[in-house]
Amino acid sequence: MNRFTALLRRELRGFFGSPLVYFVAAVFLALSGYYFYTDLNAFITFGFGDSIVEHLWQRLFNDIVRVVLTVIPLVTMRVYAEEKHLGTIELLYTSPLRDGEILAAKYLACMCVFLVLLGSTVLYPAMIYYIQPFDLSQLKAVYIGLLLLVSTMVLIGIFVSSLTQTQIIAAMFTYGAVLLLWNLSWNEAALPTDLLGVISQLCAYDHFEPFARGLIELKHVAYFAALSLLMIFGTLRSMESRQWRGRR
Repeated sequence: MNRFTALLRRELRGFFGSPLVYFVAAVFLALSGYYFYTDLNAFITFGFGDSIVEHLWQRLFNDIVRVVLTVIPLVTMRVYAEEKHLGTIELLYTSPLRDGEILAAKYLACMCVFLVLLGSTVLYPAMIYYIQPFDLSQLKAVYIGLLLLVSTMVLIGIFVSSLTQTQIIAAMFTYGAVLLLWNLSWNEAALPTDLLGVISQLCAYDHFEPFARGLIELKHVAYFAALSLLMIFGTLRSMESRQWRGRR
């Protein structure tokens, strides 16, 4: 446990000691604040009756997700790729830590970054609640869905980073993967009818959207859990590949 804690602290220092994280945070806060202002202004101007708050959160957090998908590759690209490039990955592999512990420390460090970013968005509903209290049940579902989505996408980024030693390659492939997964069913007219149901089951947007409407359903939770487990499995196999190349 002490060794795991030391590794986690090392990973956190690597993130929060780097200017990249603060640049990413600045961009995230600027864009999410812009979306909050414009979405709120639009809903006030055009009006949606008594359901204005419900529709506002649905629209706002769909916009925020697009920002999150953009910054996830910038955070996860260094997780393994940088270590491989610098040669420090061998020190980790020869340390008295299991591969699962190394992966857990890197994953938790990434999630700490995004918990800080997502935590900053609580300010938006807090300002509205201060002016006019509203039912928080939808907001709770939105944040549960957001955490599930971000956790899964972070694991995708970590998996891709474990496959290469070039951070730019890791970032580009991660961005392509998460963007494709989010937009799989965006053009339903272009998909054959018999494939539409299958594609819809694989599309991350289709599983997040119910959370944005305030619905928490087991099948959507299971989707993110299954995809996360698949990425964990793939990352662990990628780490084990050093043994196949004779690297102990």
